[in-house]
Amino acid sequence: MKLIDSIVAQAAGIAALRRDLHAHPELCFAEVRTAEVVAQKLTEWGIPVHRGLGTTGVVGIVKNGTSKRAIGLRADMDALPMQEVNSFSHASQHAGKMHACGHDGHTAMLLAAAQHLATHRDFDGTVYLIFQPAEEGGGGAREMIRDGLFEQFPMDAVFGMHNWPGSELGKFAASPGPVMASSNEFKITIHGKGGHAALPHNAIDPVPVACQLVHAFQTIISRNKKPIDAGVISVTMIHAGVATNVIPDHCELQGTVRTFSLEVLDLIEQRMRQIVAHTCAAFDMTGEFEFARNYPPTINSAKEAEFARQVMASIVGEENVQVQEPTMGAEDFSFMLMAKPGCYSFIANGDGAHRDLGHGGGPCMLHNASYDFNDALIPLGATYWVRLAEAWLKAEA
Repeated sequence: MKLIDSIVAQAAGIAALRRDLHAHPELCFAEVRTAEVVAQKLTEWGIPVHRGLGTTGVVGIVKNGTSKRAIGLRADMDALPMQEVNSFSHASQHAGKMHACGHDGHTAMLLAAAQHLATHRDFDGTVYLIFQPAEEGGGGAREMIRDGLFEQFPMDAVFGMHNWPGSELGKFAASPGPVMASSNEFKITIHGKGGHAALPHNAIDPVPVACQLVHAFQTIISRNKKPIDAGVISVTMIHAGVATNVIPDHCELQGTVRTFSLEVLDLIEQRMRQIVAHTCAAFDMTGEFEFARNYPPTINSAKEAEFARQVMASIVGEENVQVQEPTMGAEDFSFMLMAKPGCYSFIANGDGAHRDLGHGGGPCMLHNASYDFNDALIPLGATYWVRLAEAWLKAEA
């Protein structure tokens, strides 16, 4: 690996900062302490700071030379509403809050890059360091954009990166096209007529209709959608009834829909709405259908994905830059990629062997209560950010 010496030299200090962030997790739009730590560090290194976009977002501006070219590098800052089971010294000090997705590490990698960029400035143009709140369900990227991120800080392209557990340290993955799915939620309420469970003919039972809907939705995936298009419909909650001898008067279903394209999403929503209306009507009932679109699919632009791969290969070798297997997980960096060309890539987090004594019994996987970010990634991820910015600002427009 061709790591930047100055970043390696400062890695221990950045790792200590990362562990401090891990010990003090903050949920979406409440990243007050985290944003303060980020802003203080950037200011300490002579980087101008803009605060308040998306409530708690921080943008650092590193300029050099006269070029008008600009690149955006983004890291997310928020934690998850989870109880950490690790007991090592930097475990969460706040009950019910945990950095279980590595956003503390993402912030640390970008800070390490910021420190080097501020000191060396071996580029001609502007690097915007985007520290984003509320990725975990709050749509912080969308809110920063609404607050004028790309108007106040005009950039040619924007790049993001996420740690990926289970893959060997020293590997990256980046690919063009969809790499993460859209995230959407639905809620269906079936209205029947309650009655005695021993006298079902006097009632209109919504439970069998709910069962029909669960099965019918899967025909959208298998019979309405093109087989080569990806899509998932998962009913994850069914709520009905209060007693074993009472037919309930209503039943509620909730769940999620994931797709890699808006066209498939449109199809699924339309068919679900039709199936709910007609199935309920066939059983002499009514149904309410609510559908909320949370995050669009994350789709990398081809030019920027190939550019990112070339930079990664220059650091770790082509054999360690993998094809990015699309995942049905979602990411609000998708909003930024809808507004700007760019690439969202993965950096391997290892198998969990890096965790200190006192880690929980679970695997070191994302959103697991035993997770911890691998600090060995910090110099590698920071080197990638620096080399990406330098190469992008040097390249022909």
